[in-house]
Amino acid sequence: MLNLGKKGWPAVLPSYQKLLLFGAISLTSAVLAVAQPPVIITPRPQTVQKNEVLPKTDIRVDSNLVLIPVTVTDPMNRFVTGLDKETFKVFEDKKEQPISQFSGEDAPLSVGVIFDCSGSMGHKLEKSRLAVAQFFKTANPEDEFFLVQFSDAAELSQPFTGNLEEVQNRLTFTQSKGRTALLDGIYLGLHEMKRAKNPRKALLIISDGGDNNSRYTEPEIKNLVKEADVQIYAIGIYEAMSARGRTPEEAAGQGLLTEIAEQTGSYVFVILRDKLRPRLSPMKTWAT
Repeated sequence: MLNLGKKGWPAVLPSYQKLLLFGAISLTSAVLAVAQPPVIITPRPQTVQKNEVLPKTDIRVDSNLVLIPVTVTDPMNRFVTGLDKETFKVFEDKKEQPISQFSGEDAPLSVGVIFDCSGSMGHKLEKSRLAVAQFFKTANPEDEFFLVQFSDAAELSQPFTGNLEEVQNRLTFTQSKGRTALLDGIYLGLHEMKRAKNPRKALLIISDGGDNNSRYTEPEIKNLVKEADVQIYAIGIYEAMSARGRTPEEAAGQGLLTEIAEQTGSYVFVILRDKLRPRLSPMKTWAT
């Protein structure tokens, strides 16, 4: 029998009994551990939103928009402005075509100034500079300009620039000398115009119209003008018919400038003080 002591618990247990008791407790714990069902945590499945894949669509647009420059004058050859879309009708093969867009705004221009600084210009240079300055007052920030000067030969004095001061500074120090290579100046201007960034392109010739030193001939230049998509305006600065010392080239100059300008549907303007600016403004009126 075991000696339970005062409180009924064994006072002393032999070593083998301690081992048996510890083993029984451990076994009980193990059984309890095995008997408990395992706890399995299953994460809640998240709803995955798939990106909706749209079917590929090829978009093809055919555009037949044609730009048509329009200049309107009255019987007195004065420009008519302020017209609206309903004023115009466009026909192709006798069939009326719709006008999809109409603009009489100050559309961007690419302009080449072809400036005569030959000996025949002499005292006309100041008026020539004034003509350029007056025209520049009608420019907008998107316009671009280049400058070709000609006397014995034609020279590109200023490539395309949006800075008008660069062109005017070049003209400030221009001096008249030598002979007149007008046709070569026009050729160089048409060549430089290939670098234009704006669809609307024009040459502005400022000269007395005489030519006596060009390599290119008049028929050659007229053929080039016909193929180029460039309007040519001219400001003719002429001596009076009765003026002394007027050369045959100068006498024929007005006719030459007029023929070249009219070939592109443009005009020659005679410099008349303050009337220069409003007469040049139609350069900026176009319809599409």
